[in-house]
Amino acid sequence: MSEFVRWEISDGVGTIRLDRPPMNALNTEVQEGLRAAATAATADPAVSVVVVYGGEQVFAAGADIKEMTGMSYPDMAARAGALSSAFDAVARIPKPVVAAVTGYALGGGCELALACDWRVVAEDAKLGQPEIKLGVIPGAGGTQRLARLIGPARAKDLVCSGRMVTAEEALRIGLADRVVPAAEVYDQAVALVRPYVGGPAQALRAAKLAIDGGLDRDLAAGLAWESQLFAALFATDDRREGMAAFVEKRPPRFTGR
Repeated sequence: MSEFVRWEISDGVGTIRLDRPPMNALNTEVQEGLRAAATAATADPAVSVVVVYGGEQVFAAGADIKEMTGMSYPDMAARAGALSSAFDAVARIPKPVVAAVTGYALGGGCELALACDWRVVAEDAKLGQPEIKLGVIPGAGGTQRLARLIGPARAKDLVCSGRMVTAEEALRIGLADRVVPAAEVYDQAVALVRPYVGGPAQALRAAKLAIDGGLDRDLAAGLAWESQLFAALFATDDRREGMAAFVEKRPPRFTGR
């Protein structure tokens, strides 16, 4: 992937591992490493689920501000789209994806966690979007995904104040899905998605597409999108196997096709 982003696979679980100590600052190289890892996760049929992990100490404490300090408006105008699309590549992995959050998930780190389907958070973790304190706003999905996840009023509170939230508050407002001891974060994240390993991959893909895509549509358009995806699954081997197994009263043997 890159010097700072590792891609590891074990028993159907792919791990995108940030490794840029001490704080996993998300510079351009890390951003492009995330894009490459997301592409690999999408393409590899041996991978059923994905964990995004920053290590035992910190998930990611934000963008590399030193790298940004010297950038002009034309510089960032040329780069902003690639920054956003790198995180979007993670969001578009057509498989269950969970963030395993330790330490800090701030700024771009919080945005990376938001790009995942679920967030397992350490008891002592802190999350937030502090960009306002630098005179800017989140630029990699923070204003959009955060508002969709926790509602516009709470998102405005976090974005406009720049304050950090504890794991307890994150759980209460829906920013975290599970809060566990720090030493258990990675294992608990794997446990959350492991039930999907060996599952009906095409149906899981369709479920994610239906939910995420429906958020950008009105209800009528969302229902039409759902119907289209539902009907398409009748062309898959897994649909035939799942229904046959139900009729025959046996466990299904899905192949992902």
